[in-house]
Order: sequence, then structure tokens, then C-alpha cells
Amino acid sequence: MLMENKAENKAVFDAESAKEVVKELRDSFVTGKTKSHRWRVTQLKAMLKMLDENEPQIVAALRDDLSKPEFESSLYEIQMLKNSCRLALKEMNHWMMPEKFNMNILPFVAGKNFVDYNFLPLLKLYLNHWVSLLSLDPVVGAISAGNAIVLKPSEMAPASSSLIAKLVADYLDSSCIKVVEGAVPETSALLEQKWDKILYTGNGRVARIVMAAAAKHLTPVVLELGGKSPVIVDSNINLKVATRRIIAGKWGCNNGQACISPDYIITTKDYATKLVDSFKCELERFYGKDPLESKDLSRIVNSNHFDRLSKLMDEEKVSSKIVHGGQRNEKNLQIAPTIFLDVPVNSLIMKEEIFGPLLPIITSFDLIHSSGGKPLAAYLFTNNKKLKRKFVETVSAGGLVVNDTAVHLAIHSLPFGGVGESGMGSYHGKFSFDAFSHKKAVLYRGFAGDAFLRYPPYTPGKLTLLQALLSGSIVGIIRALLGWFWA
Repeated sequence: MLMENKAENKAVFDAESAKEVVKELRDSFVTGKTKSHRWRVTQLKAMLKMLDENEPQIVAALRDDLSKPEFESSLYEIQMLKNSCRLALKEMNHWMMPEKFNMNILPFVAGKNFVDYNFLPLLKLYLNHWVSLLSLDPVVGAISAGNAIVLKPSEMAPASSSLIAKLVADYLDSSCIKVVEGAVPETSALLEQKWDKILYTGNGRVARIVMAAAAKHLTPVVLELGGKSPVIVDSNINLKVATRRIIAGKWGCNNGQACISPDYIITTKDYATKLVDSFKCELERFYGKDPLESKDLSRIVNSNHFDRLSKLMDEEKVSSKIVHGGQRNEKNLQIAPTIFLDVPVNSLIMKEEIFGPLLPIITSFDLIHSSGGKPLAAYLFTNNKKLKRKFVETVSAGGLVVNDTAVHLAIHSLPFGGVGESGMGSYHGKFSFDAFSHKKAVLYRGFAGDAFLRYPPYTPGKLTLLQALLSGSIVGIIRALLGWFWA
């Protein structure tokens, strides 16, 4: 009875609630608080302190939601987020500086002419659809750019979502940075409001809903989605190293439940068997003879995703193609690393993003181009310089990596984002600051050097001379002046 009363007393977050949140944030923003360098530094340092003081709780929450190994949580989640904060603290003052440019479009105008790039902070909504502390990484960029922010964590990760809400409220400025928990109703209520920018990470289906809602207010969006990220494996490589790096990017990142996880492998018929044998050897070395007993593999996030992956595995024309793995424990939501060889290209597992521990190996090199998709990442293992060049020139993906997988996510000097159905826009490091800023062009002029040529009455002579000046042609200017003089 007490639990029922608590449920009844729990406030419902609806459109009116969302409207109040937006109003409070805008009221705080217009005071100019977030524009100051001091406020931004204070918030980033507070985030670092939050991570330092609560690492065990963060690791525990990720374990509760995903059985994520402590190694992956500490290294790939907490340490990467700390690095983002440190980079922003180091470089933010430089990022905030206006960029000056000489105005050379109108060389006939006298005086000091330049363009001053100024950054205008905005109100942001960030929707995250996955279990990850890295959901806070774009928040680092948004804070650096002086934004007021609403973060909506994934409802698939109740422990992580609850912890993020508590920590953000305890450590950061709640008048400018808020967390809204919930599922579809809360997300819908937020999307009804007018935002200056929306960033969504998740799947294409929800992304279309986000874009449709944003279009009503002409709100720009950044979408980080996913897709079927291919791995092309050439022969005559260090097969052991290549196999280990694919395993690290596939099963070492949430057991395949990552947006940049290798989705399928393309190799030659002759090399496929060698590759399978190498995977068997290295997977057993990493996760033991019974991977379901391993403490180094994450579980499947929930029963819906477990059922979805089981459906991909059990399709009649696919189940017979399993060459390694296939073990499952429905009660514990566990699926072992599973490798398929020569699955039909028209099977379900080759039509949708897998987002799990299943890895098909196929021998059709035409698929990467014929599928028409543009994944979030594409990987190539080769020593062939010509093949590397062709890969970079012809493959369209959010990011390309040669002779490794997933590591580009950790390099803040590289933009991270998709193309086509894998997303739009990018972030990380300085790119996050740019993504959450508005570059405002500013031109200062004095009153000297006023050109009579631009004013009426318009004459053929004025037109000829202005055209020559705008083109920058010295010969044309001389001819125009001579023509003016002799006219």
C-alpha cells in the first residue's frame, strides 16, 4: 500500500513540466552566467571531481545495467570522459577566442576591415538512447560552449540513468544543467519544446521522430546513429594481431553492443577458414572454453534485445552457418561470441544492424557497395598500400580505420559522427565545442574610404570598374581606369 501511494505521489513529467524546465533554463541563460569563462571552468572541474569521487558507484551502475566489466567501465567510459574534461579545460580559452580574418573581397575599400568570429551559446537538448557514461561526453562540449543543457539518459539503463541524475544534481549547476529521466512520454514532452539544438544518439527509427519534432521549430540536430560497420580483411597480414583487434572492437566493447562495433567481415574464400581458426583460438584464450562463465563479457541489455538477437541466430538459413559459439542463457541474458561463415546476403542478420555478439564472415566484396548503406565506421586490415588508398577514396562512412577497430573514438583530434543514415554532424574535442556553438560573423568598418562607385547613378563605367575590382584582376582594373579616363 505504501508503494502504491509513492507511485501516486510521483510527479508526472508532461509537456507543462518540460515547458517549465525550458523556462527555468532560459531564465538562467539570459543572466549571462553560462557565457563566462569562469562558469565553464567551474563546471568542468566539478565534473572531473564527480568522476574521481564516484568511480566505484559508476562501475557498479554499469555492472547492474549491462554486467559491464570494471576494466571496460574504468578505461573506456570514465577515463575517456576525464580526458574530454581535461582537454576542454586546457584548450577552451583558445576555442573561445574570436578568429580574425582580413576582408579581401572588397580591396577598394579603405580602412581596417576584418571579420570577427564570435561564438553564441544556445539552449541544448541531448537525448541518449544507450547505456553509457559517455553520454556525458557531448555535455563537456556543450558546457565548454556556454550552453544551458537538458540531458535525457537512456531508460534501458535504469541504474546508470538514476546515478547520472543524482551526480549531475549534486555536482553541477542545476539552474543551467538538468537531467530528465524517463522513457517515451518524457522524451515526447521534451521534444514538444523549442530548443536551439538537439543531439540524439541511438537508432534510425527514433532519429526520424526526433528530426520530425525538430522540424516544427526549425531546430538543427546532430544525430549519431550506427549501421552495419564492415571489416575488410586482406590476406598476407599479421592474422593474430588483426584477430585480436577485431575481438577488442567487437566483444571488448559491450559484447558487440556499441554503435561502432564491427558488424560483419568481408574476406576471400581462401582466407576465411584461416580467419575462423584464428578467432576460435583467440576467443578461447580471452574468454575461456565456456564464455558464458567469463566475467569479461557484458550481457545483453534487456530481454527485447535478447529476443531480437535470438531471432537473427535462429533463422533457418543462418543457424546452420554457425562455426563458433552460439551458446545462450536466456535467464541471465547472455549470448556467447558467435561467428557465422557464408550467411546469405538476404538473411535478416545481413539486413539490419546486429548490435550484439554475432559476427558473420562473408566472401562477397560487392556487398559493401551494393548495400547502399553508409555506416558509422568501416575497417580495413591490409599491408597493401594501393588497397588502403582505394578504401579511403571509395568507402563512404562516418569514420575509417586501417588495421584496427574502434580506436578512433578515443582520439579527440578526430571528428566523430556519421554520414547518411548513420547520422549527421560530429563532435569530440574541439568538434564538440563547434557542434554546440554558433559562429557569428561580425564585420567592423570605419567611415573612411567610402567608395562612390557603389552608389547611384549607376553607369557602365562604374559597373566595369567594380567588376574589375571584385575580380581582383590588376589588368582589368587598369583597363577599366583607362576606359573611365578616356570616356
